[in-house]
Amino acid sequence: MINIINSKNVFFLFLFLHLLIWTIVPTISNVNLPLDTIEALAWASNPDWGYNKHPPMSAFVVGAVFNIFKSNDWTYYLLSQIFVIISFFYVWKLSSEFFQKKAFTFLSVLILETIVFFNYTTPEFNVYVCQLPIKAITVYFFWKSINNNNSLDWLILGLFSSLGVLTHYSFFFLIISLLFFLIFFVDKSKKGFIKN
Repeated sequence: MINIINSKNVFFLFLFLHLLIWTIVPTISNVNLPLDTIEALAWASNPDWGYNKHPPMSAFVVGAVFNIFKSNDWTYYLLSQIFVIISFFYVWKLSSEFFQKKAFTFLSVLILETIVFFNYTTPEFNVYVCQLPIKAITVYFFWKSINNNNSLDWLILGLFSSLGVLTHYSFFFLIISLLFFLIFFVDKSKKGFIKN
């Protein structure tokens, strides 16, 4: 079993290896950028608050990267992996709220790594990859907010919920789910602790 000190080190090594592998492999193997990334670049050339298919967040992010790195394909693969490892990090932080053994927090991220949306499809930066860390951060700060009732946590929750809506309209399902949980499962008289 991985001990507490080693599990943190192994987790950060895992994040680094994920970032490295899933940036280098598509950089070497792909001739062109994936279509969704090219579409986001096209949208970014004419910034707007919405497009015929999606809200603007993915286009804003890709446009910012293009302004710095221009048309170096590897930067868009790196961008995707940065978004993925941020989501891994917040899943790891959230799971550490539940598990006493730190090895289980690492295992919760390893399980995500086995899902195709967190590995094979991630080199294509699109609205779904853009949404991954925002969903993880939103859920993490929702959990902190209902348990600590800290104004800063609620503010961060509101900010990332707003950013989530700018990634994809399906983000409303997460917001509605969190609202449902807040209404029916949180005991407000006990300063936010979950009902028994």
